Order: sequence, then C-alpha cells, then structure tokens
Amino acid sequence: MRTKEMAANAPSPDSMKTTAQPSTTVPPQWIAGANGARVLVVKLSSLGDLFHALPAVHCLKAGLQARIDWVVHPQYRELVSCFTDVDRVIPLARDFMSGALAGDVRAVRAESYDLIVDLQGILKSALVARLARGSHRIGPSFHREGSRLFYQAIAGSRNKDRHAVEEILDVVRHLGLPVLPPVFPVEFPMQLVGEPEPRVALIPFSRWPSKNWPVSSFIQTGRDLQEHANASIFLIGGAAEAAACAEMAKEFKGRVINLAGKLSLPQLGGILQAMNLVIANDSGPMHMAASLGTPVLAVFGPTDKKRTGPYGDFHRVTMGKLLCQPCFSKQCRFQDGFCLRTVMPGYVTTIALEMLKAASVSRRTLGLRTDDGTERQTTDDRRRRRDKKCHIEIMT
Repeated sequence: MRTKEMAANAPSPDSMKTTAQPSTTVPPQWIAGANGARVLVVKLSSLGDLFHALPAVHCLKAGLQARIDWVVHPQYRELVSCFTDVDRVIPLARDFMSGALAGDVRAVRAESYDLIVDLQGILKSALVARLARGSHRIGPSFHREGSRLFYQAIAGSRNKDRHAVEEILDVVRHLGLPVLPPVFPVEFPMQLVGEPEPRVALIPFSRWPSKNWPVSSFIQTGRDLQEHANASIFLIGGAAEAAACAEMAKEFKGRVINLAGKLSLPQLGGILQAMNLVIANDSGPMHMAASLGTPVLAVFGPTDKKRTGPYGDFHRVTMGKLLCQPCFSKQCRFQDGFCLRTVMPGYVTTIALEMLKAASVSRRTLGLRTDDGTERQTTDDRRRRRDKKCHIEIMT
C-alpha cells in the first residue's frame, strides 16, 4: 500500500477563514515547480464516481507533471491504490465521530500542496480540502451543502446535462491545461478464469431498489445466452447479495459461477477485465467494467443515461419509455422497477448476442489469443474505445 502518515500541526483559527472567488482560469506556471506540482485530490466515494474522476486526474498528472495524493473513504483505499496516476492514498474515516478521524486529518496535513482539488463537492469534502495545507483550492461546479464557501474558485458553470466524466473535466479546463482523450489508468491483478468464452457477467443489484431490473429478467437473459451462445455466466454482487445470487445460480443449467460476496474491489476489477460482456443495472461495478473497456450492456430506469451511462465506445444502454423517466428516485412511487419491467429479456438478449458477435469479430481481426488458445483483447485495445459515446437503445 502506497501510504504513509507523518505528524502535522493543527490549523489555526485564522487559517480557516476563506472566501469563495468567481471561477477564473488559473495559469499553471505558479503550480508547477522544478520537480512538478504537488496536487491533492479529494474524492471520497462512491465506486462509480471514483472512476468518473480518473480522466481529469490523468490530465492533472500529465499537464502539471504532478505528484497526486488522493483522499478517499477507507473501504476504497485498496481500489485507489490500483489507480496508476496516484502516488499516495490517504484514507479518511467516513464517520466524523470515528476515533481514527484525528489521525486521518494529520495524514491529510502531512504535506503542503500547490493545488487542492475537491471533486466531491459536499460539505465534508470541502472541509477536508480546507484543512489540507495549500494555497489554492478549487471546487466543482456541482457543489452543494454550502461547500463553495471553502473554495477559492469554482471550476466551470453548473451543467448537469452531460456525462459526469465531462463535468469533472471542468477542473482541467479551468486551469488552462490540455484536455486529453479520456483514459482510465488502472491496473488490477489478473484473475485466473478457467471457464471458456464467451464469458458474461450479470450484475443484478444496485444500491437503489428502483434501479434493479427484475431478477427473473436477468435469469431469462442469462439462460438465453447459455442456449444461443454457450456462454459462461458469472454472477457479481456484494456480500449482501450473496444469498440472492446463490438462488439465481440454481436457475441455470449451464456453466454458472457465483462470485457474489467473494471478491475484493481489485479482484472484482480483475474478473471484469476477463469478461466478454457485462450486463448490469446503473451501478458502481458497471462503471468499473466500462473503464476497463469491457463491453457493457446497461439497463436503465430512474437515472439519466446521458449523465451516468457507461462511458466509452462499444457500450449500449437499453431502457423503458415512460413519461416519468428519469425520476432520480431511490423508491419508485408506483412499484420498484416499474419502468424497468417494460424492458423485455428477449430484447436484451438480442442486443447481447449482437455485442458478443461484434467483440468476436474484433478479436479475430486483431488476431489476439490467450495462453489457452482463446482470443482476447489487450488492455490498450480496450482503452482505445473509451473516447467514444455509448449507444442508447430505447424500448418502444
């Protein structure tokens, strides 16, 4: 783990006084010294949001020749250690009443930074940015909870009608740095997967009940892919979904591997990069798969595919067509999954078979094979896809 903690002085009351300034472009010259800039990124959570920040962090790294430190909640510490642009990971307790908080704050204040960038935009993250030692603090356009009072500048104008990746890139534009083609620099440990291709991961659960496509629909699509493509099915979920995924596994007749609750986040990344296709709700693992260049077929209901759809080429989104979409509600006012029930399993299967065929043709064209003779895609090939938009499918 690339973390180390050093003692630091507590901030004085005078040092806590600040006034948010209008957004202006900051010349990079005052940031980059002879050995490059020291940049602190504050992005505490959640899983998908961490990946959305990677293209902007990469631009900061490249444009400023920067050393990047990243403050994150402890459950994501191991994950952020896999982000290759990050030099130091600083865990910060989620609970303000945690006994570990004082030590975490000391770690945040262990270094002096040329630039502090809050990419979370909430009161807690803004307080962390203010507690850190540095002379320049920038907050995002999507700030809330009064967090802007702790920034010296705001990057960009509020505009929610775009993808979260593009929104976070505002900080790069604000600094006048080159906006590079989006990449997601991450290295996960390879996971040995013995099951034959095509390998299809099903991710049937998310944190919002309203975002979950019916389990029965996932099962039907998985069984159809076993029948028509001889697919190996992988069930992905957290510990809380392990029992439900175990019940799902009983419904399959062919190869099915239940990994729910059995993987760390880096191990999950290693599994997802070995898949030929991921079928998922709007969820953190979906964004992880998309960042790895693994083709994603996402089923969307209450959330906006323009803002949080899988980012990159070779991805597709299917959704119902109800007037109430997107409602952004964790609990459907009618019945959870109401809009998602209009997305038929057969329709998703058709798209999935098209995507598997396209991926197979692409691999044959490249002539790439694994040790066991099966074709695969290289990491570079997957990354070349990411600067394109995903394709949207709407049920009629």
